[in-house]
Amino acid sequence: MAEVIRMPKMSDTMEEGVIAAWLVKEGDTVKSGDILAEVETDKATMELESYEDGVLLHIGPKEQEAVPVDGLIAIIGEKGEDYQSLLDESSQGQPASDKQQSEPELEEATNTSEPAAEEIDVSDINASLITMPKMSDTMEEGTIASWLKSEGDEVSSGDILAEVETDKATMELEAYEDGILLHIGAEEGASVPVDGIIAVIGEKGANYQLLLDAHQQKKKPEKAQVASNEAETSTVAQEKPAKENKEIATPTEESGGRIKASPLAKKLAKEKGYDLSKIKGSAENGRIVKRDVENYQPAKEVEKTETAIPATIGEEKFEEVPLTQMRKTIAKRLAQSKFTAPHFYVTMEINMDKTMEARKSLNEISPVKISFNDIVIKAVAAAIRQNPAVNISFMEDRLRKNHHIHIGVAVAVDEGLLVPVIRFADTKSLSHISSEVKELAKLATEKKLQPSQWEGSTFTISNLGMFGVEEFTAIINPPDACILAVGGIKSTAVVKDGALVPGNVMKVTLSCDHRAVDGATAAAFLKTLKDILEDPVRILI
Repeated sequence: MAEVIRMPKMSDTMEEGVIAAWLVKEGDTVKSGDILAEVETDKATMELESYEDGVLLHIGPKEQEAVPVDGLIAIIGEKGEDYQSLLDESSQGQPASDKQQSEPELEEATNTSEPAAEEIDVSDINASLITMPKMSDTMEEGTIASWLKSEGDEVSSGDILAEVETDKATMELEAYEDGILLHIGAEEGASVPVDGIIAVIGEKGANYQLLLDAHQQKKKPEKAQVASNEAETSTVAQEKPAKENKEIATPTEESGGRIKASPLAKKLAKEKGYDLSKIKGSAENGRIVKRDVENYQPAKEVEKTETAIPATIGEEKFEEVPLTQMRKTIAKRLAQSKFTAPHFYVTMEINMDKTMEARKSLNEISPVKISFNDIVIKAVAAAIRQNPAVNISFMEDRLRKNHHIHIGVAVAVDEGLLVPVIRFADTKSLSHISSEVKELAKLATEKKLQPSQWEGSTFTISNLGMFGVEEFTAIINPPDACILAVGGIKSTAVVKDGALVPGNVMKVTLSCDHRAVDGATAAAFLKTLKDILEDPVRILI
């Protein structure tokens, strides 16, 4: 009996997946465990396995098409088996009305001078459109960071066409076709909406303009108008900054040739004052990457940069830099949190004398160096276990009481903030937490975090103590209901047994969503946290 293969929910935030590439075709015999396709979702490309033996009777979406969770992807069954009833069953509630309206719409289109989308025949055009994939659940558009190929270049399946900057990371856009890069639809620095045209690959001389016209004609008139307006606005708004950035980021060219370098390499070179033309690239085709900039040993270049005198003293200068996708997402999510969730704040001062002594003793025997932040994470997890009412999320019409404790740890990166998650933090030792925090922080800095490593937090910690900050308030990281802002440890006079003595104190501030957490609940949690940190042997029991 034929079985429907549906789009699985590969992460807790996933709403749809994009078919990056089909590895089989209709009529192929497949076995359980065979890889059917590559699916792009939640900032990663994953393999879609078959769980059935049989023949691939039907493929639903084409490559680069998005499919919602539980949407039909394919049908597997016995050769010659009738699967039409499965298609009809899967399409109930959507295409029925569409089919009823399609005939009169076609008639109306036929009677007007404007041709219907189906009238453009692209079957004989040996070319394919490359569109912007949805690389994350929050992605609405991507920015072309750099093109690694030019129009007219010959490309093979698997070649990297361009680097695309999303809200979380800079990713490589692969070609899934062999052919000639006939057309580039977006210049470097330009933003392209999801499913917008990036490029066209095909045979030399193919009429790709007909493909572009057919793609545009498939859109509804009102959607096409909106998309056109947005494209115009995006082009006008970003054309000038893109050129300015290019002048700033691209170093002096030799013999009129463009120096090939990754966006991160350009950024590092600019920060260090290096001339990219003097750095030798170790990547494909001599392309300069991060490690080349880090390993570069400048001679007199840095000295010249340090002694450079401005041409005009007191000259007013500024630079406008387009927002990165990560910064756009941070702005959107935090603004939504701040103005949607009613925040209130509770601050408490904690004596850290015993914690400092305990950390010194622990590091004498620990296989990894334990930081104060590691101890705070462990103490917070223990305090949550005793005060589960703060381990909660407001879900509009209900409250989600989390029975597991996943601690999100805010990590600053060059372009913003990422929050990797320490899962089941209350069950892990201090050395385990320390090792995991270091590894996740490294991956975050290198933009190599996977979705499973930043999703699912139930409580967040933001620590600025290492920067000398004594006290601050943090904005809640949704869907969590609480975030703890941790300041630095300060040596000061404290009262002990009625006498004024030197001591070490740390201030913490708990930001709470008042829709889910009350003041008394927040105070009880902080009281428990204070008791644990002032006598840290409790977290070792």
